[in-house]
Amino acid sequence: MTREEAIHAAIGLGLDLPNDTWDRLDQHAEALLKWQRAINLVAPSTLSDIWGRHVLDSLQVLSLIPDDARSLVDLGSGAGFPGLTLAIGRPDLVVRLVESDARKSAFLGEVARRAAPNVTIINKRIEAAVAEPADVVTARALAPLPKLLEWAHKFVTDPTICLFHKGKGLDDELTDAHRSWMMTIDRVPSVTAPDAAILRIARLRSRR
Repeated sequence: MTREEAIHAAIGLGLDLPNDTWDRLDQHAEALLKWQRAINLVAPSTLSDIWGRHVLDSLQVLSLIPDDARSLVDLGSGAGFPGLTLAIGRPDLVVRLVESDARKSAFLGEVARRAAPNVTIINKRIEAAVAEPADVVTARALAPLPKLLEWAHKFVTDPTICLFHKGKGLDDELTDAHRSWMMTIDRVPSVTAPDAAILRIARLRSRR
């Protein structure tokens, strides 16, 4: 998928982003290609389709973020998907990217300085990050749902929603998660992969 095809696909999702937003997303994609030579930011097999596999896959979450949301925390940010992409798409959000790997954090910091001044990089393990609540918690390809909820819970208050990319095995993960957690769940089909979904989780409460 090219940048132009991603723009067309995003418009189909109701995301009519300004040109300067796409320019900043382009800066992210270019930096990824440069840094990938030195550190493994994404699977090498996906490099030929950054706009589809990573940028658009992240952008689809924008339509699920409430208009009145003011803060977002992204867990295990890695190459910045979805957290850095969402920060570029919603510059009104205060975004924290939690990433324990120092080299990946350096990459995120370089892109954020140029393309997303609303971003703060937290170079710590999720367990060690300050438990400051957020309106939205995101994660992509990070961990099974029960573990994700355990990590996310420290950032959650009653209005918080969690938006998690999930693929195959989701049903089993949901069964496991319901043993320890109470929540309301919406399962939104992914526009980039037929066997994937975005989980929208609200009213997260521990059963313990």
